[in-house]
Amino acid sequence: MGSEIDGDLYRKVLGRYPTGVTLVTGMEGDEPLAMVIGSFVSVSMDPPLVGFLPGKSSYTWPRIETSGSFCVNVLSDTQEDLSNAFFRKGGDPWKETGWVPAASGSPVIPSCLASIDCAIHDVVDAGDHWFVLGRVTDLSHVDEGSPLVFLGGRYGRYRPLV
Repeated sequence: MGSEIDGDLYRKVLGRYPTGVTLVTGMEGDEPLAMVIGSFVSVSMDPPLVGFLPGKSSYTWPRIETSGSFCVNVLSDTQEDLSNAFFRKGGDPWKETGWVPAASGSPVIPSCLASIDCAIHDVVDAGDHWFVLGRVTDLSHVDEGSPLVFLGGRYGRYRPLV
């Protein structure tokens, strides 16, 4: 970050914008992997592309990247504990988490609101993060529920205005 922008102020200001909470999953051999990601975005419908931004210091992303695919699982507002289980270091969060393999082999968590299976399309340098573009290869969703959101350092839920 440029020296003209204070890091604490940057986090405080950008923390005023809500993000959805996702669990990006992949495989390393027979081992399921996951990381909590709030920086998920729809990029293009033609071709169908999505993106997310793992930190360059991530231990998990390089392991997922070698598989050539990943799955984005959109967490519901009842899955704060699931998010925290994967965010914390230590323990095995997969022990309590049911999953099935997507067509790519990446874990799909059926209890999530949606799952977006992707082949890695491109990985672009983005400062202290990578911008990962995925070509969508399969989709699934449930018709009920509300997404888990993150705002100002806290979890919350979406509530329609009307």
